[in-house]
Amino acid sequence: MHRVIKHIVMWNIRGENEEERNASALDLKARFERLIGKIPGLITLEIGIDISRQSFACDAVLYSEFVDRASLAAYAEHPAHLRIRKELEGVRTARYQVDYAV
Repeated sequence: MHRVIKHIVMWNIRGENEEERNASALDLKARFERLIGKIPGLITLEIGIDISRQSFACDAVLYSEFVDRASLAAYAEHPAHLRIRKELEGVRTARYQVDYAV
């Protein structure tokens, strides 16, 4: 039996001010949303931009689900995903990740 894998990534985004960080976060969101329907085994993908503006909050979060661990591993190496990671180099100041099975 395969267990669905949830993959959550949170980022802090580089920027001189809130407006720059928000613009970069919106760009990140648009880039990742282009992966929907292109990655085998990807069930859902959602990008959220923080609205709380708390000092301890991250700027953006990716929430995704995969049919199994193999699909998550394939996503990590998929050319479209790797291209986005390369395009966004230098945009993030911190990255946090949690993967878990349900």
